[in-house]
This record gives sequence, structure tokens and C-alpha cells, in this order.
Amino acid sequence: MKIKKILIVLCSAILLIFGQSVSAANVEAASVTGVEFELYARSAVLIDGSNNRILYGKNENEVMPMASTTKIMTLVIALENADLDAAVTVSPYAASQPDVQLNAVKGEQYRLGDLLYVMMLKSYNDVAAAIAEYVGEVHKNGAQDAEAAAKRSVEESKGYVAEFASLMNEKAAELGCVDTYFITPNGLDAQDDNGIHSTTAYELAKIAAYAVENENVIKICTTRNYSCSELNGKRNVSVATTDRFLDMVNGAVGLKTGFTGNAGYCFVGAVKHEGRTFISVVLASGWPPNKNYKWSDTKKLMNYGIDSFFPEIIFASEDEHKKVPVVEGTKEEISTYIPFSLEMLISGDESVQVVYELRECLQAPIGLNEQVGTVYIYLNGECFRTFPILSKERVAKQDYLWFLKKIWKIFCL
Repeated sequence: MKIKKILIVLCSAILLIFGQSVSAANVEAASVTGVEFELYARSAVLIDGSNNRILYGKNENEVMPMASTTKIMTLVIALENADLDAAVTVSPYAASQPDVQLNAVKGEQYRLGDLLYVMMLKSYNDVAAAIAEYVGEVHKNGAQDAEAAAKRSVEESKGYVAEFASLMNEKAAELGCVDTYFITPNGLDAQDDNGIHSTTAYELAKIAAYAVENENVIKICTTRNYSCSELNGKRNVSVATTDRFLDMVNGAVGLKTGFTGNAGYCFVGAVKHEGRTFISVVLASGWPPNKNYKWSDTKKLMNYGIDSFFPEIIFASEDEHKKVPVVEGTKEEISTYIPFSLEMLISGDESVQVVYELRECLQAPIGLNEQVGTVYIYLNGECFRTFPILSKERVAKQDYLWFLKKIWKIFCL
């Protein structure tokens, strides 16, 4: 019996040692340049914001909760679907949201544009719910019934929030996010019959890249302090950003912090630096008391991007590409061109190869701007982009009338 206990203890010790080794190995991930460095985050990504190309990834496609980084999409949907000067009435449901909160009181009214600043700077959950409920009601009914909102039932409020969540999910699908599912506008952990409130680091980065194309998003997320008043004079509100990243890297835009017990510390960062846009996401970057892990992870990712990737013309358009022989055409050959170009961020360690695929001859008839070939652009050995090679003119097929005209021309010589 004693021998059995000793074996169990030894096995447990071995598992603990190897378990720690696996955990330590998990902090390493590879970039597109082969550079490796350690991150605390369980999942992370750095992308080129202009084309969503992954520059660095670590479990970037793993589906995970994202906490208050959700509010980036809440901001986008509100900006695209509502009037910033509209009055938003706080419902009992919105006022009941858990911390962190403004402690808004049912019946209070705020300008929507003011609430967007307050939400992003301080991540108030009650504010996010009030925004979502308002926009959801406007989307469904065309306007908000302010008197009804101040005393409506929780179930009715949840219905309007669900309407807002549907807008969030529609936008996510529009952006090509297939593993993202929004339930709450504030990022609180939630689950329903269709899934769990979650995304991936890569898809969250794509959402953020879309968001920073909006100047209002940049203006809000780079604001350090903001003050506003309840529209009926009941209270004044002053908030200061919790986004320390704004002071860490030149060109920092923000964007949003997040934390729940399931998600851990999260952060979505954006940098616009010398004509370049970098987006970083770190999910599950530690749990209390390690709230600063997300900042060190993000700074490491952003510095890597800024120091390593620079704009370069990968492919330049060609007004005159090649002439290609034409079979059974009224012309013996046809001119081609490629009216496309590609400039992107690339590091000195990456390889680019351009391959042209063009047939030796073409069969008439051929239309103007008809695709007659393809340009393949390979980046690091993988096909990254294709462009069509187009015809510059029309070429008809030889027919009886064409032969008759040709014979007549010869006869007249």
C-alpha cells in the first residue's frame, strides 16, 4: 500500500514538472519573419490593418471570450446606425447592469455621442446596455419611446438589446468573421441557444481594423478626458481613460481594455505610425493580480511591427504587358495590360515572387477587358494575391465577310 502511494506521489510530481514545461513552451509563437518571443497572453495576433495580413500569431484562431473589447463593435454599430445628437433614456434594465458602471438611474437621459465617449473611456456596462437598447429600439421601431423606456420591463429591454446584437453579428459576418458571436453589448460573459459570447484574436483584430477607418472611432479612442451632463441637469459626468497604451507607443490610437473571470485581461491596440496601421489583440493575458501583462504583451507586439514592417511596392501596374497571338481572329495578335498594383507592409526577411500565367495564343473572338491570364503573387511561398491580365482591345472572329473583304483588298492592289 505504501509503495502504491509513493508511486502516485512520484507520478504527480512528474506530471507537475512536465505540465509546467508545456505551459512555459506555450508562451512562444512564430511571426511571419520567423522571430519568436514570449507573451503572457493565451491568444494573440498582430495584423497589418490595411489588409488584415497576420504578421504575428499565437493561437490566433482559437475561439475565446473577449470581455469589454466587445465595446469596439458596440461603438461601430452605434456610429453607423444612430444620430449622435439623439437623446438616450436609461431603462431599469440598463441601470441594473453590474460593475463597472456609471450608476446611471432609470429615466436619466444623455446625448448618444456623449455616452459613446463615456463607454469607451471607462468601459461602463450600464452605458453600453443603454446605447444598445436605444439603437436596437430605433432600428426596430424607428424611434425610442422615452417615457416607456424609463419604466419598461426587463424582458422588453432584452428584446431591444437582442436586436442590437443581431446588428453586431451581421456586421461581423460582413467583415468575414465566422467564429464570432455577440450576445451582450458590454462583453459580460453570456450564453444562449446559439452559442457563447466569443470571438478569436484574429477576427477581433479584423473588427478593430475596420473600426479605425472611422474618424469618430479614432477621435473617441484617443481622448484622455471627457465631460458631459445629463440632459435634464440631474448630474454632471467626468471620465478619464483607463487606456495606458496611449502613452506607450508613438501613434497609439487605443482601442479597448477588457476583463471578466472567464476572459482574463484582454486588450485591443491600434497604432497609426508613418503611414502604417498595426492592430494587435491579446486575450487571456493573465488574471488578477497581473493586470499589467496586457500592456507588456501589446507593447512587444507593436514594437515588433513598427521595427520590422515597412511599405513596399510588391507589384506595379503595367499599361503594356505582352502581345499574344490570336487564332482565327481579324487581328493576328492582341495587346494585354494589368491595371492593378499592390503596396503592402513587408519585412526584409520575407520573400516575394511574381508569376505570370498567360496562354501562348488566344482563340477569337476576344472582348475588351476580357481576362486572358493571371498574375500570381507569392509571399513567403504562399499565394497571397492574384490579378487578372486583361485584353486592351476587341478581336472579332474571322467570318465569310472578313475573307471577302480581304480578297477584295488583294484584288485591288
